[in-house]
Amino acid sequence: MGSYTLKDVETALVTTTLDTTGVFDGLRLASAFQPVFSLAHGRAVGHEALLRATDAAGKPMPPLDAFRKATQSGQTVLLDRLSRAIHMRNFTARAQDDSSWLFLNVSPQAIVEGRLYHAPFFADLLKSAGIPPHRIVVELLESSLDQRTELDSSVNFFRELGCLIAIDDFGAGHSNFDRIWEFRPDIVKLDRSLVQQAYRDPMVRGLMPRICSMLHESGALVLMEGVETESQAMIAMDADVDFVQGYYFARPAPGLDAEPTGGASFDTLFDVYRRLALLEQRDYQAEVTQYARALDLAARQMKAGETLESAASRFLALPMAERCYLLDRLGRQAAPALLAPRAQAQADPRFLPVNNISGSNWARRHYFRRAIARPDQVHLTRPYLSLATAALCVTVSISIRVGGELCVLCGDIAWNEKMSSGDRSIDTALPTLPG
Repeated sequence: MGSYTLKDVETALVTTTLDTTGVFDGLRLASAFQPVFSLAHGRAVGHEALLRATDAAGKPMPPLDAFRKATQSGQTVLLDRLSRAIHMRNFTARAQDDSSWLFLNVSPQAIVEGRLYHAPFFADLLKSAGIPPHRIVVELLESSLDQRTELDSSVNFFRELGCLIAIDDFGAGHSNFDRIWEFRPDIVKLDRSLVQQAYRDPMVRGLMPRICSMLHESGALVLMEGVETESQAMIAMDADVDFVQGYYFARPAPGLDAEPTGGASFDTLFDVYRRLALLEQRDYQAEVTQYARALDLAARQMKAGETLESAASRFLALPMAERCYLLDRLGRQAAPALLAPRAQAQADPRFLPVNNISGSNWARRHYFRRAIARPDQVHLTRPYLSLATAALCVTVSISIRVGGELCVLCGDIAWNEKMSSGDRSIDTALPTLPG
């Protein structure tokens, strides 16, 4: 079943001066290529090859349907290899450089069924097409990685040959990072559902940079696919992905476009991103400034001899203030925190075991370390999950001396997506950007 040689495959190829097509079980097969753009370089660094199948009447058939048809006739490996042969020949015929990548989707079933025959076929195909292995990115569907034993030998073959390995559709369905640690891909392609969720939900958007950071730390470059609008392009830039792919930049086409054809301009995108970041920072500062000033006043009052209860009253009266507390020079909290009335009224009984933070040690928190390192300055965190409430909060901190001892005065502010720019979608923010 998996022993189709290059010579077997070539009998189904039709090559003209313009392109190479294939014939398979009553279908005509052709290539389309969608560019993969590097945000930093502002140009295409590769192209994903996509199968285009039409029946005898010229009606398009989705690639998945074509592979289902092949599976029913026991010819999955043949269709997979025929597709790769068509893509490689069309890629080399159109390539304008000798370094860009060709992204190839490889059928999981074809890998499993044809694993014993990879070496002779793929090596012959590369030699015939004149493409060095380091220009090939082999894409594996994230959902296919459950077949760990069967895939291992094939992945190792492609990697040892010199190809790059990409995990496709990461973030869809049952994704988990175990697959990243196990397969160590060179590139991870984020599923289009992630950018769509980040577009709808500010919380997901806030998580995207951390997801990409984890993938980067694992040694993988990150590609966001399915980018269809300027707003989604902003999400990709904010997440710090390396590559983007989608209709906003270019649709699949027979040729190899090196520049965006969907209306995107990288110079414009970077300018818009700069102004959007400025707007969000301005909104954030406007929201937290009153809390920072109130805590700074409390610190000065305590230096003058006032008690924590008296000095913190103005801070705790602010609308989203949660609590105020004092840490010693080692980060330990000796006395109970002072709670704002709203925090007492809205306390969630489900988190009572962690709600009382008296006796806690916060020496590892950024707000404590920064206050100790830079005395007499007010420090602000970005929103993070509070252990005491299991909800997002921002902490304001400043180091002071109380009774001759160095301490850190802290105030927590409740935070949610409706505060600051969180209630403003990217779509509504874009028309209001500062110059």
